Amino acid sequence: MEPARKKNTLIDLATASPAPRNRIGSPSRNRRADQREKGASPQVVDTATTKTSDITQVTLTRSFLVNKLNFINFSNRTVRLKFKHTRFDRTITLKLKPLPCQGERIDLQWSQEDRLISRLKSFVFDSILIPDGQKLIRAEAKIISMNQTGISLHLPETCHQISNRKMRRYTGRNVDVQMVQSSSLFRGRLLDFNAVTFRVELEAGAQQTFEWINPESSVSVILSDGADTYYSGECKILRHCRCNANMHYVLEPISRAIHRYRQKEFRSERLEINPSPDIYFTHPLTKKPLSLKVVDLSGSGFSVEEDELNAQLLAGLTISEVDVRFSNNVSVNCKAQVVYRRVCNEGKRGVWVKCGLAIIDMDTENNVKLLSLLHQANNRYSYICNQVDLDALWGFFFESGFIYPDKYAYIEANKDRIKNVYEKLYTQSPSIARHFIYQEKGNILGHMAMVRFYEDAWLIHHHAAKKSALNKAGLIVLKQIGHFINDSYRLNSIHLKHVMMYYRPNNRFPSRVFGGACQHIDDPKCCSVDAFAYVHLPVAPGPVAAIASPWELNPAQPEDLAELQDFYEYDVGGLMLKALGLDSDRIGRTGLEEEYRRLGFKKEKHLFALKADGLLKAIILVNITDFGFNLSNLTNCIKFIAVDPEKLTGDIFKKVIFKLNEKFPFEELTVLVNPVSFAEAIQLPYEKIYNMWIMNTRFSDPYFRYLERLLKHVN
Repeated sequence: MEPARKKNTLIDLATASPAPRNRIGSPSRNRRADQREKGASPQVVDTATTKTSDITQVTLTRSFLVNKLNFINFSNRTVRLKFKHTRFDRTITLKLKPLPCQGERIDLQWSQEDRLISRLKSFVFDSILIPDGQKLIRAEAKIISMNQTGISLHLPETCHQISNRKMRRYTGRNVDVQMVQSSSLFRGRLLDFNAVTFRVELEAGAQQTFEWINPESSVSVILSDGADTYYSGECKILRHCRCNANMHYVLEPISRAIHRYRQKEFRSERLEINPSPDIYFTHPLTKKPLSLKVVDLSGSGFSVEEDELNAQLLAGLTISEVDVRFSNNVSVNCKAQVVYRRVCNEGKRGVWVKCGLAIIDMDTENNVKLLSLLHQANNRYSYICNQVDLDALWGFFFESGFIYPDKYAYIEANKDRIKNVYEKLYTQSPSIARHFIYQEKGNILGHMAMVRFYEDAWLIHHHAAKKSALNKAGLIVLKQIGHFINDSYRLNSIHLKHVMMYYRPNNRFPSRVFGGACQHIDDPKCCSVDAFAYVHLPVAPGPVAAIASPWELNPAQPEDLAELQDFYEYDVGGLMLKALGLDSDRIGRTGLEEEYRRLGFKKEKHLFALKADGLLKAIILVNITDFGFNLSNLTNCIKFIAVDPEKLTGDIFKKVIFKLNEKFPFEELTVLVNPVSFAEAIQLPYEKIYNMWIMNTRFSDPYFRYLERLLKHVN
């Protein structure tokens, strides 16, 4: 069945049964008219509901009609005049431009497309029609004069506002359509839509026929503008009709919700903010601005409310730029997608539509801004990337025991340089760093920080809490990091595919939290721990002799990393290589190093392969950062990963390290050796062991399930 065109729809609404009207000459009506002419506010004269339950009609005053006509003139829009055929049951509507109006008379000019009044020889004037959203204003005026320029009308004392309870349809603007069924692709354009269905016009190519489309089967539809894709999904065909050589299809998405991401047990926490923010965006299908009230909000998405009859958000619709604006003039920008729409009926609130939107991506600055607001709303003592009193922070580090005497002896000589690095990290909110603080009455009680140290991995470090508040502050900042992970791991701009942390096995708290989680999960592809021997070597006093044959040290090649991958998968099977960026396809990537330099930090990464007789013996990763970037110097060191320790002696090991130190002079020569058994086999004296804990953020539910037991007593 062919869907009614917009003009016909207007005519159908206009011919709805009119409400009863008072006689024009009644004294009470004349008194009310006199009051309105003196400037009283327009008021409803009478209301009535027609026999059709979806249509209601309200009688309004002439002053209301005049104000509406002047607004249309101000907006450079048109009205429609309806004419009836003198002999047949036929009507036409023509567009005219109203001129400014002050009283009973209105002058209108023919629009460019309806200039010829010769079309009206067999028609008589019936009424003025003014589309107004889901409403139609209809006025039965009388003709004063009509010529080639325009028409003058005498306005009646009352007009009728007819409301249609059906969902409003919106005109699509510059939206291309691709519809696919059974490998047949048809192209066209979007005509109109609402939140439930949309209507498209398709063209058939020279070698195509619309007979290829089976209206009883579903179709795949893509809405785009050539640059961005706004919607894609499976739809069923509700109606179709031919329009000249083209076809019109009314389509309904099969699903009212989409599953963009895998289901998670532990999801971002939704909060109701008071006062609630609003979202502002340009609708991708109408190209018109739209604002909606936010119902609830989290770091990964939000829901908004729409009027049931004026809803415009289709499930699956992607919006490239959304501003979430708070009452304190703070706004957060993101890219979002409608993932569900749900009709709600809540007592006094009535019927409304709740639409959920997932945040697809946002830059690091907006991510920090949003999460800091949410963390504060959830717990007023919790802060993320706030402005920190550095003297208070350093005092906290010493008081909490995070900087103990041996560690301070190690960093004391470079304390001024370290202070400079931390000033940039904590006061300039760089995109590569996050810090989480629990603070009451100006006193820092708990602290945790993390940096993006590898392309797709963030390193947690500097976890500390005052002992008097360990069970509260230490766990709360740990919980904050959990929220950050859950809220941000899907965002491409954050690069949070893995989260990692170094801890010493004899340190009870991280061993219980991170080591315990790994044992509980028992899946190395979700969470793994790799041990490193921590070695300090003295800097060589002079030139180091060249490495003799059959040994050779050269920059690592993709095939070397592929062999390392085979060895590691066979021996361990954990996450270390992916987290450290030791995949064979990542050689040569410098994006993160360039980001560090842009922010005023030093960051270098170099990969070498140690071979004997052409056989790979070890992969060596050289990380160079500002001294004190990590106070244990775990980010400014050499990682030595032994692949085949046969013939690899302690002397060869030291010669290789000293040779690298010639190329990359370290002030403190720190080496992390894996596996620890290799360090023991070559009798390498190491000071301690560091466990490197890594979690794949896509599979974080088991970790949060384990952590929940530790945090159940934290509000």
